[in-house]
Amino acid sequence: MTTRSPLPRRIQTLTGVLLASMTLTGTALASSPANVDAKRIESIANGGEAGNWLSHGRGYDEKRYSPLTQINDGNVAGLSLAWTHKLDIDMGVEATPIVVDGVMYTTGPFSIVYALDAATGKLLWKHDPGVPKSIAGQGCCGPVNRGVAVWKGKVYVGTFDGRLLALDAATGMEKWSVDTVIDHAKSYTITGAPRIVKGKVLIGNGGAEFGVRGYVTAYDADSGKQAWRFFTVPGDPALPPEDDAMKMALKTWFGNGWVKWGGGGTVWDSMSYDPELNQLYIGVGNGSPFNYQFRSEGKGDNLFLSSIVALDPDTGKYIWHYQTTPADRWDFTAAQQMVLADVAIDGKPRKVLMQAPKNGFFYVLDRTNGKLISAKNIVPINWATHVDLATGRPAMVPEAADYAAGPKLISPAIIGAHNWHPMSYHPKTGLVYIPAQETAAGLEAQDEPLFIPSKSVVNIGLKVPELPEDPSIVEKISQSWRGRLIAWDPIKQEARWSQEYRTIYNGGTLATAGNLVFQGTADGRVLAYAADSGALLWESPANTGVMAGPVSYEAGGEQYITFMAGWGGTFPRLLGPLSLAAKVRPEARILTYKLGGKAQLPAQKYDPVPLPPPPPNTLEADKLPVARRLFNGFCANCHGLNAVSGGVVPDLRYLSTDSHLQFNAIVAGARAAKGMPAFADAMLPEHMELIHQYIIKRAHDLQSELAALKAAK
Repeated sequence: MTTRSPLPRRIQTLTGVLLASMTLTGTALASSPANVDAKRIESIANGGEAGNWLSHGRGYDEKRYSPLTQINDGNVAGLSLAWTHKLDIDMGVEATPIVVDGVMYTTGPFSIVYALDAATGKLLWKHDPGVPKSIAGQGCCGPVNRGVAVWKGKVYVGTFDGRLLALDAATGMEKWSVDTVIDHAKSYTITGAPRIVKGKVLIGNGGAEFGVRGYVTAYDADSGKQAWRFFTVPGDPALPPEDDAMKMALKTWFGNGWVKWGGGGTVWDSMSYDPELNQLYIGVGNGSPFNYQFRSEGKGDNLFLSSIVALDPDTGKYIWHYQTTPADRWDFTAAQQMVLADVAIDGKPRKVLMQAPKNGFFYVLDRTNGKLISAKNIVPINWATHVDLATGRPAMVPEAADYAAGPKLISPAIIGAHNWHPMSYHPKTGLVYIPAQETAAGLEAQDEPLFIPSKSVVNIGLKVPELPEDPSIVEKISQSWRGRLIAWDPIKQEARWSQEYRTIYNGGTLATAGNLVFQGTADGRVLAYAADSGALLWESPANTGVMAGPVSYEAGGEQYITFMAGWGGTFPRLLGPLSLAAKVRPEARILTYKLGGKAQLPAQKYDPVPLPPPPPNTLEADKLPVARRLFNGFCANCHGLNAVSGGVVPDLRYLSTDSHLQFNAIVAGARAAKGMPAFADAMLPEHMELIHQYIIKRAHDLQSELAALKAAK
């Protein structure tokens, strides 16, 4: 059951079952692996299950707080590697492991599921769902996966191609599979982790950049039968709305452009649940296309884009919503993590929901009814001045943010002030630890919508931002993008302390009762800070960028800290030139630490890639702007703006002589099975030729840069 095995699938499956059975027999595991139910998860809120990590945010409240104290601020300097496990594919790793009674369940790229002994790292079983490599380009951020859910002996995973699978927790064998995609003509993907509430498996999807209509679906955990579905944007106004929520939402959309474009609003990541209120909270993403003029004639709030929505988990019925960014046109998703906590505000106990979405504000809501309590920006922003506490609406600055009137420099950029990387909440310090980032980028509207018949082409209604090709200028821009870890006081709405990083896209955080905050970094380190003061107490190399949120658990009487390591995602793929400041390469690996660990991190084995002599540069100067735009429009989502890769997928400036000779065939689909999308239906031959000439031009540019560096030495 591995993507690299030459065995037929049936033999792979049988081999995996035998291996799993033998491994489980030899370990002291519970008789019913992953025997998790609501009672166990709910007990976490009261200090129970201290040694386990039972759901994505550890509990339904998504606090990402561990009550374990064996590792603490007094001894964390003695933390060292206990075990490591290499994953199959070296691409972005975003999973949060689930740990139940000594067994770890986690995922890697292309939705491969791994079960391991949590104390030793020994592989118990592996399940490869067989996601076609040819669809790797049909998602904004690569074939990443944020992990599994477990429930009553089953492990659940959403696959990049849109399936939801239930696996036997003891063997990894598939129990059932459902197709969650409503329209296979669209680029629907799943990268988020499922959640399980009241015996139902909840899953959303991604694809807003490719023109899909968002929704979240609940399936019966035992059978896979669909229980309900909630759409986040209305459908065709010529048809009856699916429910009262869609009838309400329809009044906030205009024209019918969104019908052709899907509307967006994907629930691609976060969900939380309050068992006492019986409310499920979903975080909704951006519009499709980004450009508000094309989507809704530049009018209306466009519910439920960029919103937090409360649903009845039994029926999927709407309860309330809060829209963080009405009329979103900047990719300011509200799909980020929602933390539930009970806190005292103005001397009164309040049940709150806290979120730091992309738009730069930190929100505290009353989760019983969705009313805004407070909102302040966590980093400098320019698109709005503040959030009006009476109306709950941001005070937008049109002259700075409305790119319909001309190109604008927007802060934060579309990558956000806080992206998907999970934050954590420490109930003793009262602080939220946010992987924040300071960014700014230009946005400019297209003159008219662009329709390209390819599921691998991003269509956002904007001109692709142009970066200068001069590497020294790019370096200066990258230095202005700052990554931060911010310890945020949600009551006072201010930073208590912060740490600055070399670049953005640093990992999620974990808070523990040992007065610690753990985080991995984009530049290849894993760190521990004092939760109260921010003092750096421990640091260790990871050999790759670390983006995922770490977890803590107990096995055999010892406390462990696990980081899922692996560089990838939007930043190094699309923004390759800016991501090079991280100076890491992709290496997908599980890193697990304990006090006095004796394991060694394997040395990196990356041989420098020589630059092959490129073909002659024949690109005429007057065609350079068109060639650059074609490349950035079709190819940059994977290979980086201006043909500068962030290292996750090949840097096309290093194409071999043979690849240059086969260039048009490769672009048309000759290497689709290896992950290179087919563009035969999307590009004219003359477009392919211009893109090829641009790559050759950029290879010559690189040749000159390397020669200058050599001469300078």
